Amino acid sequence: MNTRKYKGKSLLCFPEDYTVIDIETTGISPQNSEIIEISAVRYRGHKKTSVFSTLVKPSRHIPRFITGLTGINDSMVKDAPDITSAAMDFLGFAGDDILMGYNVNFDINFLYDALMRSCELPLTNDFVDVLRFARKALKELPNRSQTTVAAHYGISVEGAHRAQTDCEICQACYLRLMNESVFEKQEV
Repeated sequence: MNTRKYKGKSLLCFPEDYTVIDIETTGISPQNSEIIEISAVRYRGHKKTSVFSTLVKPSRHIPRFITGLTGINDSMVKDAPDITSAAMDFLGFAGDDILMGYNVNFDINFLYDALMRSCELPLTNDFVDVLRFARKALKELPNRSQTTVAAHYGISVEGAHRAQTDCEICQACYLRLMNESVFEKQEV
């Protein structure tokens, strides 16, 4: 098992400055699947200030199921950067920001492993998982998937399962969950 020795800490707080991240992959295992899209949206004072987004060329064909889910196909990624270039560009964009995402451990683990494999650089940023807030605040929902939570709040999910759109949906969910009364507000 990969221990990810230098992985950042999971924070349970409500930062004002952060970068929301999301990736799309060819499967669910960082050891056997590849990243095909990386997006990151930087927020300062909860306001969008800049965006990083790139497709990534995998070494194998994208499975039909993944194309059906994301809309990303082999022809779209044929001229995209490889994972080494894309991961380094992402790392440069993210800097030392707190990273935020929905079920973000999935994204962090894929990115950490990709950076270690291709560049021998760990992803050390601390991170906030918006799913943790949803699990605490929205126990009445049938599940706490990002699309279910977004629907609960009336947030559009059009274009979901593309990384940048998922970042924006996550941000909208975060802002709504941040205002739920079940949390003690801790700002970073």
